[in-house]
Formats: sequence, C-alpha cells, structure tokens
Amino acid sequence: MVYEFVKASFWGRVIYHLSGRTMFNYEEEQEGYILPDKYRGVGEAFLEGSDPSLELSSNKSSDTSPNGLDSEKEKSIDDGYILVEFDGEDDPLDPKNWSMGYKILFIIQLQLLTAFVYMASAIYTPGIEQIQKEMGIGHVLATLPLTLFVFGYAIGPMVFSPLSEDARYGRTTIYIVTLFIFFILQIPTALVNDIASLCVLRFIAGFFASPCLATGGASFGDITRLPWMPVTISLWGIAAVCAPSLGPLIGAAMIEAKNYHWTFWFVCFSSGASLVFLSWFLPETYAKTILYRKAERLRALTGNDKIVSQGHLDNQNSSLKTLLFETLYRPFEIVLFEPVVLMINVYIGLVYSVMYLWFEAFPIVFLEIYKFTLVQTGAAYIALEIGIFVGATFFIPMTYRVFTKKLLNNQPVYPEVFIPTAIVGGVLMPVGMFIFGWTSTSSVHWIAPMIGTAIFAAGAFIIFQTLFNYLSMSFPSYLASVFAGNALFRSMMAGAFPLFGRALFVNLLTPKYPVAWGTMVLAIACVLMIAIPVLFYLNGPKLRARSKYAS
Repeated sequence: MVYEFVKASFWGRVIYHLSGRTMFNYEEEQEGYILPDKYRGVGEAFLEGSDPSLELSSNKSSDTSPNGLDSEKEKSIDDGYILVEFDGEDDPLDPKNWSMGYKILFIIQLQLLTAFVYMASAIYTPGIEQIQKEMGIGHVLATLPLTLFVFGYAIGPMVFSPLSEDARYGRTTIYIVTLFIFFILQIPTALVNDIASLCVLRFIAGFFASPCLATGGASFGDITRLPWMPVTISLWGIAAVCAPSLGPLIGAAMIEAKNYHWTFWFVCFSSGASLVFLSWFLPETYAKTILYRKAERLRALTGNDKIVSQGHLDNQNSSLKTLLFETLYRPFEIVLFEPVVLMINVYIGLVYSVMYLWFEAFPIVFLEIYKFTLVQTGAAYIALEIGIFVGATFFIPMTYRVFTKKLLNNQPVYPEVFIPTAIVGGVLMPVGMFIFGWTSTSSVHWIAPMIGTAIFAAGAFIIFQTLFNYLSMSFPSYLASVFAGNALFRSMMAGAFPLFGRALFVNLLTPKYPVAWGTMVLAIACVLMIAIPVLFYLNGPKLRARSKYAS
C-alpha cells in the first residue's frame, strides 16, 4: 500500500509521465489486463456498431433507465458516452476503502500540514517587540504582518477551493505546488529588514499557505464514510485549533537563541522538510480526479474518446460565468442571505478572534505581571493545548454516540443533534474568560489564569466542531461555498482583532486587574452569542425549511 501512496503522490505522477507511463503504471496499462465489455462500447452505454441515437430512444421512453442511473449519468449515456466509475463498493481505487492504518497515515500528514500553516501565522508574535525596536515602528504597525498573513489565508480558499474540485487538478497537486511557493517565500521573508516588504511577503505567504485550511476537511471527507465524518473532521480540527498556540512557544525559543529572523528560517526549514515528505507520500484522494485519470488511461488504451468520467462532463459543461458564480458570488450570497450561516459565521468568527487576541493578552499577563521570560510566556500557551485535548476527549465520544452509532444502526439523524453540545461549549468559553481576567493579578498564582485559558479552549474547540458539523449537515450540496465563505469571514475577523487587542486591554486596565475589563467585554459578547445555538435548538427545522440552500 505504501507503493500505492507513492504512485498517487505528486512525484509519483511526475515519474509516471516522464517515463512514458512505464513506471508507477496502473492495472489497465499492464500485460494481461482484460478490458471490461462496457469500455469496448458493449453494454451500459451503447452496443458496438450500433447507432447510439437509435438505441437511446428507448431509454428516453421512461423516467428511469434500466440500470437505475441518475439523470446526470442518463444524460451521459444519451450523448453516447461511457461513464467511468469505481468498480463496486470495494474498489481499492476508492480512498474510502483504504485500510485503517493507511487512513491514519494520511490523517497524520494532513494534520501536520494544517498545524504547520497555523503555527506559521503565530510564530511571528514573540518578535513584535524586537521588530518595533529594530525598525523604529509602533505596536500596531509591527502587528500588521500577523494580520496580513491571516488575511492572505482568508482570501486564498476563494481561489484554491474551486481549483481543488476541478478533476484535472485534484487536491494533492494544489497542496504541493502552493507549499513549494510558500517554502520559497520564506527565504526573502527571513532576509528583509523593512516593515513594508515584511507585510507584502507575509500576505502572499498566507495566500499560498491556505489550501489545506479550507480543503483539508474535504480531503478527510474523501477517505471517510458519512457515519464517521464528524469524528474524522474533529481530528483535523484538533490540529487546526492547537497549532496557533504552538507558534509563540517555538517563536520565543528562536528569538531567545538568535533573533526574529530565525522564526522565518524555522518556517522555511520546516516547510522544506514537509514539502519533501508530502510530495512523495501524500496521495490523491479526490474521487473525480482519480476517475478522471482512469478515464484518460482507458482512452489511451482503447482510442475511444467516448470514455469519460464525471469530471470530464463537469469540465465540458462548465463556463467562465458558472466558475465565477461558484467562486465569487455564491459564498457571499449564502453568507449574507442565509440567516443560519450568517449567525454561525459571526459566532465562529468571534471565537477565532478571541483566540488570536490571546497573543496580546498573554504578554501583558505573563511578561508584565508574573515576570515570565519570553520562552516561559510561550510555554504558557500550552494551556490552550490542554484545554483543546480535554474538549476533544469529551466531544469525540459524544459525537460517536449521538451521530455515528445512530447512522450505523440506520436511525435518522438531524443537524440539531449537535446543538446541546454547542450550548455546553458556549457556556464554557465565557466562564474560562472570566477566570482568566479576574485571576490575572500578582496576588494570585499564575496557574489560575492558565486554568481559565484551558476552560475557554475546551469550549472553543467544542463550538468549532459542533457548528461546523451543523453547517455540513444543513447545507451538504453547497459545502464548498459555505466553508469558503466561513473561512473568509472568520479569518478576516481574527486578523483584525490583534491590531486593536492591546489597546482594548490597556485602555480598560485597572492597576490590580490589567486585563479583567478588556476580557469581560469579550466574555459578555460570548454570553450573548449563546442565544445562537439555543435558537437553532428550538427552531432549527423551521429555519432550514425557509432556506433556499439548506436540505
């Protein structure tokens, strides 16, 4: 199976084409392969030597084809095409049929890639003070490269998500090409000494870092059957939510050892190592791309250009107008005109923003109040990690019980099944913030604000996962647009918050409780937001019934 991973990887595909399809070739390109009758033009599509239009006139006489094909496949038959699909539910070419061990290997690779990108956004923050001194700039301007990196990976999915769903490209090619560009960009980023260049480079780097942040969930869905989807996505979520808090710890260590330039060199070396490994071992998982390539191989074997995959039909029928609508307009339409999506995006955006605001609160609390060193302050972010893992140990078994187990037993499941857990997470967040704000004082041990941070993080993780699952179950036909709009919305909010975060705490400080009142402003907002999952719990089916896009 490792051979199969390498064969389907980026370099495996390159070697396959450069060798003239003699290396890493496939079953249908090997000696002894028996071509199924349907690819010879016999059976499902049209009889060899017959006039397709005459035969298909009989199919048109009924609403359903003899083979039980849906309208899309029926149309492909009507046009005389032979549609390539997986050979049954146990086809080894289908990533959903991988063994558990190889699914775990794939999950770990995507977790590391996602975590690495989020870590790269926050690794910059411990060097802000040093950058202020060296460049002679203020705190807000020094924070701008963090904000622009987040803005970059907010905009990126609007371009790369649609590309990853084009069968000609797939997911792996997008991951590897953008990771290579991201790796190259780290070299000038580590060398520049002016804020303007740093801002531009960080924005572009964030843009090219973005594919795994929006498409990663889709990649996990490629290998997972529906009952297990929320469990698998939560594993990806752990990496996504934990990673930003690792950045300051690693960044602080780099700055203590060298200077802020070495935070970018670390990202450069790490992305380079990731690029080497993933380009050899990250296989393609997008079903349309896998079948597109199989259809191309069968075309080459038979010389029959009527052999197509669904990806061929999609590309043939798509237009620039359709692409622009799917990419640019529909995500905004769903966000602005679907109250369910808008309310969830505001809530998740607030949670995400508060997490980025910790990058401003922690230096005030642990550097200024408790007199931690830079590295010790970076280590304080581990409290977020602990809280996330605690939240995951609660959330994953619960999801299995109320979702996975019911589907496996053929019981009906509705999106509202996740909402009670979301309410629990919504309560935990302001509780943790209240503890953090009012225990961050020199007369209270430093462990107390860390406990508050962990409680907040547990609630934040639960909110993320439950509301994402609610969205995915409510809008299954428009997930790309829903999640692209969500990524843009939450990342724009989160990127802006660090710019005024320190001012929020400083302008509301009291001598004994420097961050209490600033934290309380955010905690009150989180308390008010609890009304959103409560509303969905009470009126979810009615809201979805009125929706244009919900199912």
